[in-house]
Amino acid sequence: MGNRAVLDRMKRELVGMRRDPIAENAAPVWTAFPGPQTDAEQCLADELYFGGQAGGGKTGLLVGLALTRHQRTLLLRRDSTQLKEISDQLKQFGGSTGWRGLGAYGGTLRYRGRVIEAAGCKDEKNKEDYKGRPHDLIGFDEIGDFLESQYVFISGWNRTSIPGQRCRVVATGNPPTRGSGEWVIRRWAPWVDPTASKQSKPGELRWYSTVDGKEEEFPDGTPFEWKRYTITPQSRTFIPAALADNPILIRTNYASKLAAMPDALRRAYLEGDFTVCLSDDPWQVIPTAWIRAAQERWKAKGWKDAPPDVPLTASGLDVAYGGSDRTVLARRYGDWIAPLNVWPGDKTQDGRQTMLYVQPLVRDSKAPVNCDVIGYGAAAYEQIRDAGMRTRPVNFGAGADNGKDARRVLDFANMRAFAYWQLRDALDPDLDATLCLPDDPELLAELACAKYEPRGGRIYIQPKEEIAQELGRSPDKADAVVLANMQPAGVNFYFEVIKTQPRSESDFSSRMRAWR
Repeated sequence: MGNRAVLDRMKRELVGMRRDPIAENAAPVWTAFPGPQTDAEQCLADELYFGGQAGGGKTGLLVGLALTRHQRTLLLRRDSTQLKEISDQLKQFGGSTGWRGLGAYGGTLRYRGRVIEAAGCKDEKNKEDYKGRPHDLIGFDEIGDFLESQYVFISGWNRTSIPGQRCRVVATGNPPTRGSGEWVIRRWAPWVDPTASKQSKPGELRWYSTVDGKEEEFPDGTPFEWKRYTITPQSRTFIPAALADNPILIRTNYASKLAAMPDALRRAYLEGDFTVCLSDDPWQVIPTAWIRAAQERWKAKGWKDAPPDVPLTASGLDVAYGGSDRTVLARRYGDWIAPLNVWPGDKTQDGRQTMLYVQPLVRDSKAPVNCDVIGYGAAAYEQIRDAGMRTRPVNFGAGADNGKDARRVLDFANMRAFAYWQLRDALDPDLDATLCLPDDPELLAELACAKYEPRGGRIYIQPKEEIAQELGRSPDKADAVVLANMQPAGVNFYFEVIKTQPRSESDFSSRMRAWR
């Protein structure tokens, strides 16, 4: 036997002799609290949301399941700097020593043959870090901090090859307190949204599956055939957690501390009120209810792409070159915006590539393409212009000295603030809004995320970078829609061209010529 083979054999033997430091030390076996935590431990749902009030034992449930019920576990917080509580509880319930590699920022470790990974997923692109890595338990702690795209993508790798080992996804958390967490309420609406058309009891199972990109509900988990595949609907439920169910914390002063929080946080953390997230920030540019109403109008039209007999009015193009951002084209037909065209940034790495994607969608129209020319958009604008398409350069950072809101009252710090407010005016029910926005959850979240601030007699809009920080991605869809709706400062396009409905296509065209 060669030297290399001998060394390999010795290495395998040493690995086999390695002792489990926690098993020797040991300890503790986690036991669920009586009540909701036990119900959650024994729950048969493929996808469980355990949450509500602070202090209900949510993190403890994830840790306990990892230590007692599952073989390969992934425990996630949005930011790895928030993993200390998970690390502390793993040490508390699994034994206090021997956790090499587990620190305040997570790590990967073994416990009696089980593999437990604690990690963060800060940015939208970080979801790719977990691609193709199977875990029979995936736990999202403080689910309201995550993006829906992160949750759905990572959950797709919930699987095992171990016979008899069940798989499940468990999300824990308090009610979301920001608009970016609105998707949590939408996903578990039958259990947590009092306005939902279908209401479910805590722990009641419902079954869902995604067909042709759209989630549908099914009566049970009976498999069905779809494009030569056998699809099994996955069960979902919600079990509320309450501070009163935690026999340890209920004896402390924790409830008094929660009661002293600001109103919105107190309602969410102490009372478990899921309607908090549905209440808008007082400085939100466009109220969520207005956005939803525009999306309902859009669905009522029943159009799939370009509407019949309505010419293209304008398009908005937000450009990304490479990276995780996306290039988005929004096309507006009168008061109806078509489904957004989205391309990954690595598919539009220069102006010509971007032009080639845009050209087939707008070349038969003389309607302008409003293109953001700050940074990457400048080259795309030049290519679109040189290809013979009508385009307008938009510099969001430029001044908007002639810009006024629809009521002719407000002034704006720059073109970005002016353009966002124009979209607000176009959605304002007091101005008889008819603009229809695509039924797109990402668009809703991006538009609802933008805040404004009055300063020095002018309106400022929150910088794009700050919105991206909160969302975990750039608000590319929102910017494209804002651009599609935009008109030059001093001209109220919405009321001059759209709001008074044209009598015919020729009437619309004549108005367009006059406006241009």
